[in-house]
Amino acid sequence: MNQSGPLRLFHLSDIHFGLEDTAALAWAERCIAQEAPAAVAITGDLTMRARHGEFARAAAWIGGLRAPVTVGIGNHDMPYFNLAERFIDPCRRFRAMQARIGSGAGLDGLAPADLAIVPLKTTAAAQWRLNWSKGRVSGAALAATLARIDALPAGARVLVAAHHPLTEAGTRGTALTRGGARALEALARRRVLAVLSGHVHDAFDRTHETAAGPVRMIGAGTLSRRLRTTPPGFNELTITGREVQVRVRSFTA
Repeated sequence: MNQSGPLRLFHLSDIHFGLEDTAALAWAERCIAQEAPAAVAITGDLTMRARHGEFARAAAWIGGLRAPVTVGIGNHDMPYFNLAERFIDPCRRFRAMQARIGSGAGLDGLAPADLAIVPLKTTAAAQWRLNWSKGRVSGAALAATLARIDALPAGARVLVAAHHPLTEAGTRGTALTRGGARALEALARRRVLAVLSGHVHDAFDRTHETAAGPVRMIGAGTLSRRLRTTPPGFNELTITGREVQVRVRSFTA
């Protein structure tokens, strides 16, 4: 496997169709078309309220990007108003959107230069706490992610993609992800390059120490009008060997 050349990825999150920033989206689309990243990873919250029309717009936008795209589910991508569907099949609308985009929307394939982007599910239809929007890494979700990592070819480099930061990221928004610390320790044992996430709407880049060693956590901002402290933007990742450089790309009208 050849790891000599740098590999560039764009990391987007929290587009929130239904409250998207159309000018920021057009800018991001131009950047992708002109700069041709090897892949685009979108770490959830594609919609605002998981409405069918919002998913249709998300599918049309993602399907028109001139790059391979991986997408993950966020807490806003599960039904808000149809509680029966939320409890019986909360990911049905998201899966339908993935099917419209095509097979390139999977998160478990190898990208160029032996890089794998592996999903970790952090969303929950319901929890034993009032705020269901916060993250939760169940034992089953973590086991599924670790199994995918362990099945990769020897020497493959791994990025893990989740929606919620697995621990606090030092931003205005909080994570409070249950099971996140346990997940980070398990991922450190497998020497993942970084855990990509979103949710808090501000970019961050932190290293979390675990009993098994350090884990890099990289968060992208938002391309919606739901801003916190920074303008809309996305992350540009340049990966050379096992080194990951992060450049925050910000949009100002």
